[in-house]
Amino acid sequence: MLSKKALQELLEAIRKYPGGFVVLEENSPKFAILDYDVYQNLQTTPKNQVTETKKKMKILITGGAGYIGSHTARELSDAGHQITTLDNLSTGIREFAQGEFIKGDLADTDLLDSVFEEGKFDAVIHFAASIQVEESTRKPLEYYQNNVINGLNLLEAMVKHGVSDIVFSSSCTVYDEKSPVPMDENSPIKPSSPYGETKAVYENVLKWAAGAYNLRAVSLRYFNPAGAALDGALGLANPESSLLIPNVLDVAMGRKETLKVFGNDYPTQDGTGVRDYIHVLDLAAAHALALKYIREKMEPGSYDVFNVGTEKGYTVLEIINAVCDVTGRMVNFEMAPRRAGDRAEVIANASKIKQAMDFEPKYSDLKTIIETHWAFHKKRFTE
Repeated sequence: MLSKKALQELLEAIRKYPGGFVVLEENSPKFAILDYDVYQNLQTTPKNQVTETKKKMKILITGGAGYIGSHTARELSDAGHQITTLDNLSTGIREFAQGEFIKGDLADTDLLDSVFEEGKFDAVIHFAASIQVEESTRKPLEYYQNNVINGLNLLEAMVKHGVSDIVFSSSCTVYDEKSPVPMDENSPIKPSSPYGETKAVYENVLKWAAGAYNLRAVSLRYFNPAGAALDGALGLANPESSLLIPNVLDVAMGRKETLKVFGNDYPTQDGTGVRDYIHVLDLAAAHALALKYIREKMEPGSYDVFNVGTEKGYTVLEIINAVCDVTGRMVNFEMAPRRAGDRAEVIANASKIKQAMDFEPKYSDLKTIIETHWAFHKKRFTE
């Protein structure tokens, strides 16, 4: 119990120093004396706001000049983190890169060594990969080299330089085509393409490496990324993308005459395939949350995996109709036979990431997806 005199002195000090002050002992901080209003504000500050005041990180983003990588890098840069983008620009766009940019390839182990030596990174987000499913069936060796072997180079550099935290860009293509819908993280793993197989292999590498080298690793299995930055500065810049939405937009724009719809006899509401579309901004937010999850909830030597989707799907014809509504243009299409390996529905069970990270998609209604994608697409591909 403080004496009356001591209390009077403390009250006088509070009047002199509104908000509080620090008591020193031998020139070192010993106590913090706070005004009661300041104390109350600290007690009622939301958890996510407290997190924002924590130490900002130095983050290496591989493939950070690409579609999802650039949006994620921007999200983290806007939050105050220090970003280094490493990209060989084989598909990435230089002006999309955030923070310090280094042109380079994960096959270059000497470059990786110098990047890590100078960077002193707190974490890595790994996007750099070849991603075309059909191409992977024609060039499987290139896909294993880039997606697996080069990924091992990255992990070796991390271990050598004491960087323990990594978020990996994975894919729902790791799942068995016959898995029940919606797919959760325990659905059987049985990829149907070399691309999907490389993602599954690297997930296993991460799991075993985490245990062996005290890493903390998270894989995010995306469903169907779509959309673009709200200001139109970033988006999907691949003019030959195999994804549905940019191809529908190409027809609306007149870059292509007709869209082929593969299969109209699926057991869905209109006979065309159903997919779960997640806005790229929501994906970017998921990566930021994954880093937070790693640093606040994971122990060294641990690995986890999460689906990232919306838990709802749209048919091909619904996408076409939405594009017509947003653009005010007609989209010519023709029906074609089903493609081998295509399934009727691909929809995420995303309950795990919602519970573990408080993840909730904000931009993934179909209208926002199409509007943002269209705004970027017009600007990028109008001659």
